[in-house]
Amino acid sequence: MPFDLPFGMDLLDLATFLAGLAVFVGVYAVWTAGLQRDPMRARIKSLQQRRDALRTGYIATKRRETPIIKKMDRMGGIRAFVDKLKLLQTSRSKNLSLKLARAGYRSKDALVFYSFAKFLSPIAGVVVAVIVVLGLNVVEKQLYQMATALGIVALGYYAPDLFLKNVADGRRAAIRKSLPDALDLMVICAEAGLTLDAAMAKVAREMGPANPELGDEFMLAGIELGFLPERRQALLNLADRVDLGSIRSVVATLIQTEKYGTPLAQSLRVLSAEFRNNRLMRAEEKAARLPAIMTIPLIMFILPTLFVVLLGPAACQVNDQFIKRFGPGGPGN
Repeated sequence: MPFDLPFGMDLLDLATFLAGLAVFVGVYAVWTAGLQRDPMRARIKSLQQRRDALRTGYIATKRRETPIIKKMDRMGGIRAFVDKLKLLQTSRSKNLSLKLARAGYRSKDALVFYSFAKFLSPIAGVVVAVIVVLGLNVVEKQLYQMATALGIVALGYYAPDLFLKNVADGRRAAIRKSLPDALDLMVICAEAGLTLDAAMAKVAREMGPANPELGDEFMLAGIELGFLPERRQALLNLADRVDLGSIRSVVATLIQTEKYGTPLAQSLRVLSAEFRNNRLMRAEEKAARLPAIMTIPLIMFILPTLFVVLLGPAACQVNDQFIKRFGPGGPGN
């Protein structure tokens, strides 16, 4: 059924607009790929800023922020909007900061931008729902219109949370995958006589190109080990940021080593072997689930085709013989 396009547009205008949008997205993607830099450079810069912030907080006095510095803040407008609505003055701000840190966003502006996006996404969902339901007139029945509008608004409300959860899950999966190799390298560093913070810094530099997430966390943990008053708190911060069972086991082992003076290399070697065994068991578990997962696609897509290929010629021959015997002009008439 034909429908009216908004703003007096016809199909040619819509096709021209979509083609221009596609060209813009393609040019932007090529431009972004051409300007790609080393990912570790930005991470090391962020960690250096974190080190300076720790040094400022624990060694020097905190410098007052002048109005000129506030004016030079690149997110000053968004920060002022968030502060005016008091979006950060809630009991969830600390939990949101921890979630953002688990996803790899530890800058000062991350919480401000997330709060602004969380406030703006339902409004954007309402606008999109009005355009889709009333402007484009995609659905006609009122019940379907209400369901579509509610679905778009709900998607807009939960979109920031879903994005943050997916990023954090991918970060944890990458860290879990490379953790045994990092522990092996830490064993070598410990046997060479390096301290814990020096070993973590060395592992972060070596593992950074292969796994920036793990290198980022180990580098920050090494910096906090050198600047925080309690080394135990630096290790606990690492466990809180990553939220992974294997990292918590490593942190517990390192705390025990720091407290009781147990051999670090031997403990890390045992943990590395255990994590490799767990990784192998997870791979075997996925392989064991594969036949059960493939049952439904096999029944729905492969077996009907197989039946047609195997039974189709036989059915055609039976049909031909039936027509010859009982059809018009056959011996059965």
